[in-house]
Amino acid sequence: MNPLAQELNDQIRSANPHVADMLSPLGREMFFPKGILAQSAEAKAKAKRHNATIGQAREDGHAMFLPSVMSSVNGLSPDETLNYAPVTGLPGLREAWVKKMLHDNPSLEGVAMSKPIVTNGLTHALSLVGDLFVDAGDTILLPDKIWGNYRLTFCVRNGAKIASYPFYGEKGGFNVEGFRAALLDLCGKMEKVIVLLNFPNNPTGYTPTRDEARRIADALIEAAEGGTNIVAMTDDAYFSLFYDDDAATESLFGLIAGKHDRLLAVKGDAATKEVFVWGLRVGFLSFSVGGAAADSPLYGALEKKVSGAIRSAISNGCALSQRIVLKSLTSPTFYDERKAKRDVLCGRAMEVKRVLADPKYTEVWEPYDFNSGYFMCIRLKNVTAEALRVYLLDKYETGTIATADRDLRVAFSCVESDRIADLFETIYKAAKEIA
Repeated sequence: MNPLAQELNDQIRSANPHVADMLSPLGREMFFPKGILAQSAEAKAKAKRHNATIGQAREDGHAMFLPSVMSSVNGLSPDETLNYAPVTGLPGLREAWVKKMLHDNPSLEGVAMSKPIVTNGLTHALSLVGDLFVDAGDTILLPDKIWGNYRLTFCVRNGAKIASYPFYGEKGGFNVEGFRAALLDLCGKMEKVIVLLNFPNNPTGYTPTRDEARRIADALIEAAEGGTNIVAMTDDAYFSLFYDDDAATESLFGLIAGKHDRLLAVKGDAATKEVFVWGLRVGFLSFSVGGAAADSPLYGALEKKVSGAIRSAISNGCALSQRIVLKSLTSPTFYDERKAKRDVLCGRAMEVKRVLADPKYTEVWEPYDFNSGYFMCIRLKNVTAEALRVYLLDKYETGTIATADRDLRVAFSCVESDRIADLFETIYKAAKEIA
């Protein structure tokens, strides 16, 4: 093992031996090299006469550029646009995201956690967690309604196994008791369990109520108190898009951060949906565990391991994307702008509920509970989702997503409100024709 990796492992184990045990073999081997980047950072601070360290062209003291490139960028200089970003992200962006996290999650005030590390979208954050904490044969606890990319990320890439439980309870809402039972069952069989919680959920568009969220957090803390190491990651991709007064509007991360020394809370979030910049690929990764102060060497060591994983895969994220997101976050109108777009999506969600209240649809499908995010799902009664999906495309030029044998996902986020009624009437008509 590289001495730098061993040094990081020792720092983690000294601060919290349980977190050290959570690391995968790759996680234990990972480190951030004291190579070109470290030497360049030293030179940036001290090389006032000549700096011949970094692999980047300079001209007249600034980033060299092609006019045809900069002609497409308004309001940002070549240095802001074209320079490399630090591996962990622009410092200003990391600070701005902390402020946004605290604004949206007041319960995090005063909670010790790492500073968010910038990732190449939330999928990259998930992949980094897989690399550092998921070993072949490890078990990830997921509900039966998930974003399919989790299988590629954790099962194909990391060799994990999925343990499942029904997402919805018998009377609707999140199946907290089913989650708790599945979690405690796994804890009786293994020393480490990885839990992934995605709210607002893709594909269902459901966010737990405040009471359900509290009980989910209680179950995770109970599992940790029972002696099992828990890596609990919140996938907050659609965070802030809540359309129901009963929905928990704070991330579950805030309910489990810093709560137990065997419970490593991991927050994956992104500007992707919250700032409506899907293709800019700016995500974030944060950690918190009980017993570790904000300045604990544990967080510094984890950051260096994440940095090594980023460096070895993509080198660093896009500086231009990060600058654009930073300008938005620090705009005095940011929260008003975000609310205005959330209200548009809320209006669409309410229109879906209004349309589906028509009793005629009950002979063809049953809508699942939804209260947030981009999506909702219907459970088909007489046809398979794949058959209906293909028929809708071929005959009615209408696109939907089949997520399970009888589950059809509808993204109301990309359909104008005045077209929603026709959309569901088309789905209804097609389902009747092929039943």
